[in-house]
Amino acid sequence: MRRHYRCGGRILGLLCLAICGSIGVQEAAAGQTPTIQQLIQRAGNDDDDSRRLEILKKLQKMPGLDQKLEADVDRLVAAVDEWVTSKRLTYYSREVYRTGDFDLKIDRGSPLYPVGCIYRARMIVSVILESGNYKGRARPYLDRAVGLFKIAKAAFPENRIVRMYLGEPIPAARQYPGVPGAPEWAVLQREGLERMADIVEWWIDHRMQDDGQYGGGWGDDCEMWRCWVPVLIAFDDPKITAAQARFSNAMMNQPHMQGGYTSRMSDVEHTAEDSADVITPMMHLRPDDPLWNNRARRLAELMETLWTGRNERGLLQFKSTYFTVDRVDRNPQRACDSVYHPRAVQPALLLWQRTADKKLAKLFTAWMDTWVDAAARTEQGKPAGIIPSAIHWPDGVVGGLGRDWWDPRNHGEARLYFWPSAMSMMTNSLLLTYHMTGDQKYLQPLRSMGAVRLKWLQGRSGSPDKPGSEAWCAHRLGGLSATLAKYKLLTRSTEFDELLARDHRTFMLSESPDDRTLLVAALQETAEALRINFPGYTSEVRFTDRVTRFPALFGKNMMFSKAVPAIKRPNTSFLYSTATGDPGDCFYFPLAAVRWLTPPREIAALVTASGTDRFTAELFHFGKAKRPMSAELYLLAPGRYMLQLIEPDRPGSANPPTPLSVTGPRTRISFELPPGKLCMLKVLPEKGKHQ
Repeated sequence: MRRHYRCGGRILGLLCLAICGSIGVQEAAAGQTPTIQQLIQRAGNDDDDSRRLEILKKLQKMPGLDQKLEADVDRLVAAVDEWVTSKRLTYYSREVYRTGDFDLKIDRGSPLYPVGCIYRARMIVSVILESGNYKGRARPYLDRAVGLFKIAKAAFPENRIVRMYLGEPIPAARQYPGVPGAPEWAVLQREGLERMADIVEWWIDHRMQDDGQYGGGWGDDCEMWRCWVPVLIAFDDPKITAAQARFSNAMMNQPHMQGGYTSRMSDVEHTAEDSADVITPMMHLRPDDPLWNNRARRLAELMETLWTGRNERGLLQFKSTYFTVDRVDRNPQRACDSVYHPRAVQPALLLWQRTADKKLAKLFTAWMDTWVDAAARTEQGKPAGIIPSAIHWPDGVVGGLGRDWWDPRNHGEARLYFWPSAMSMMTNSLLLTYHMTGDQKYLQPLRSMGAVRLKWLQGRSGSPDKPGSEAWCAHRLGGLSATLAKYKLLTRSTEFDELLARDHRTFMLSESPDDRTLLVAALQETAEALRINFPGYTSEVRFTDRVTRFPALFGKNMMFSKAVPAIKRPNTSFLYSTATGDPGDCFYFPLAAVRWLTPPREIAALVTASGTDRFTAELFHFGKAKRPMSAELYLLAPGRYMLQLIEPDRPGSANPPTPLSVTGPRTRISFELPPGKLCMLKVLPEKGKHQ
């Protein structure tokens, strides 16, 4: 009891220090030498780690420190210095995973203990953000972190970073207001794009190292582009494009990547990242560069000659979940193809989409035949028409060596491949195969799973609580709608409209400017998410594959039992979709209708219709001068079109239509946007000339 009483007294004393902290600042400003207590207050209340380090170094040099405090200051200076300067942002993760904490060796009774709490809590939280419900043990981790943050807040109430973790948002320093005449969707989309660009540029300016890394390690840094997509792929910003090119080249030049794929053995979800996540973005940014196209082709070569074979059913499949550039793991437990395997050949799938290469067609259609066959079968209790998450090698049986078809147990962390796993990779690959071949059989798994999902949504199916049942699968198939939306864009078919209206409503946008409720609501949520807690997307991120994950901390049963409604999660995929017209993502079978060859600043662009025979978009320029614009159009079929820029609010202001000839998959257009005016860009077939 006595020890607890003394600890409580120490915390009360620190609270008193917090009250007098402002007095200490005033004294320091007046030229007086700050006291030890005042320096501790200044260090704890400062939001910036580099400034805190400098304050602690001053404290380190103060005369009169007792032996215990001197040792604590030395430990804390070393700890904060490592936090600030370490090239490996997650240096502490192994200890946190092992013990649930990071021991700074500063006792609870020390006046520096609350400062140490700031770092321990952030380390713990970052590990949970990286790992999710870490082996079912997230709750004690988060409870410990909240407790540490509360100790820090009691001692240092002015620290905004601590309060941010406790659910008090930090407002953005920069504002992006609307202008007269700008429609609401444009104001919100522009804000989302600019704030994403702010985040990306912060990483380039503050974290990019001399060798091209960002501090999370090559395997995590390579994933950052996935959330950069709205400003990296939908638009063309020279600084952001150059940073991606620098990183991608540096990654492919690492010793373990010399063969074109990693030499480090692990499962496909991880081995594929080092190539797929650096080659794919460069194929978007430099589509004509033979270097990147050849690197994509190398992956298809490895698939054909090393990674796959004909199973006992005579069908082509991957032999294992684990493989490298020169080895395939022969462990029967790991001997599975899976819906994650498209990641290994992601750039090659994109190359096939663009070139219709016959050799690639032969390889990928044979592989997709295997998955069509597996979806139709009912073995192991799998419902007919459901794509499994894995197929075992060499027998070709659905699932793995686990007793249940939906849980193949082909990896130490079973949840990675637990059904539906990365199902969208496979459904998009099947749709791509249909698009390239015209063969309806590749649509059959999409149709059967769509029917199962719709039946369940209509209430005509069973309980979703029995694992492996049809209803259980239907309940988990919400992600299928993004693939079906791509199908609708390609074919104009109404086949899946009822399902899309339920699962993908924000993408079922009317071309009428009067029907924008869902669009505006979705854009507003992303703008609001990015309008607060900028440090949560930048300086507080330690695992670089989780740049936009910070708001997840404030969902139900995370930091607190109840969610914090004011802290929302940004939907960067939706930003990309509105600007490009792609109803899904750009990772597998991208269907962007356009790339705007201009930086994502002071502009909003909404694709309202796209396909093989038309392209229309609304544009608003927030700048004060005319803006020269260029864009590349990707989906138009060869033929002759007319291009026209119209200002709907100014009758008679339309520029005369100009002829446009489309001869290939990329067509460059140029025009000029007036400032502060809503414009409509239309590319429509020239009557009688479209082929």
